[in-house]
Amino acid sequence: MRLDLNPILHRPGEKIPFRVELDFSDVDFFGQTPASTALCLEGTVRNAAGALTVEALLSGQLEWVCDRCGKPFAETLSLPVNTLLAEELADEENEGEIVLIDDGRLDVEELARTAFILGMDTKHLCREDCAGLCSRCGADLNEGPCSCEKEGDPRLAVLRRLLDES
Repeated sequence: MRLDLNPILHRPGEKIPFRVELDFSDVDFFGQTPASTALCLEGTVRNAAGALTVEALLSGQLEWVCDRCGKPFAETLSLPVNTLLAEELADEENEGEIVLIDDGRLDVEELARTAFILGMDTKHLCREDCAGLCSRCGADLNEGPCSCEKEGDPRLAVLRRLLDES
């Protein structure tokens, strides 16, 4: 979707509210596609003293598989999207911080897609204290301890042998 900003482009103090549903089911994070339902981007583009700013919130429901225990879980996305807009860049230093508009129009889907990808964590856990799986038997340690014998620190194996001999 392209949002027409021409009505506020040269009118300080004006704003344009917007709300759009976006399909990001094709976005892949290490084999997972968490956005199986549409995400909503809602916000406002403001002209504050000649500077165009976007203040929006990307929200929706994401479906993940826990990186530690392998169980599926749902997570609510609430990602703020705040950026400056410009018709052209004066210098190359601010290239990543400013979004360019083309012919007075903002590509809202591209803005949201970039924010979505950059805003995702590299690790997804079903809960903060997820214990994961036992490396020996594969038991889910969130459900309780497994029956495997605990391995000691291999650096102390010589001391353990001395204790076993006496």
